Amino acid sequence: MDLTDLMFTLYPYAKSLHIMAVLSWMAGLFYLPRLFVYHVEQAQKYEQIQPIFVTMEQKLLKLIMRPASIVAWAAGLFMVFTPGIVDWSYVWPWTKGASVLAMTWFHHWLIRRQAAFATGENKLTGRQYRLMNEVPTLLMVIIVVSVVFKF
Repeated sequence: MDLTDLMFTLYPYAKSLHIMAVLSWMAGLFYLPRLFVYHVEQAQKYEQIQPIFVTMEQKLLKLIMRPASIVAWAAGLFMVFTPGIVDWSYVWPWTKGASVLAMTWFHHWLIRRQAAFATGENKLTGRQYRLMNEVPTLLMVIIVVSVVFKF
C-alpha cells in the first residue's frame, strides 16, 4: 500500500475527527465571548467573582479550545493534502481557508482578551463582547456554505 492509498483509507477517520474537533472549537468560540460579557457585567457588582471567571475562561481556552483547534487544523490539513480531494480551481477552498485563518485570528484575539481580564486590564464593554460574539457565527456560515455548495 502506497502513501496515497493509505491517505484515502484514513480520510473518513480524519474527516470524522475534523468535524468533532471543529464542533468543540466552535462551542468555545461561541461561549468564551459570552463569558466575557458576564465577566464585565458581573465582576463590577461582586468582587469575589473575578477569580471564578478568570479560572473558567482559562480552563475553556486551555482544556477545550486549544486542543480542539489543534486537532481541527491537523485533521483539516491531512484532508487538504490527501490527493484528489480539493480542487483548487474552485473558489470554495479559498473562502474556507480564509475563514479558517480568520477564525484562528479570532481565537488568538480571545486569548489576548482573557489575559487582559486575568491582569485586570480589560478595557472592552459587555456590548463590545456581544458584537464580537457574532464573528464566529459569520465565519461558520461562510465555511459551511463554501463546503456544502463547493462554488
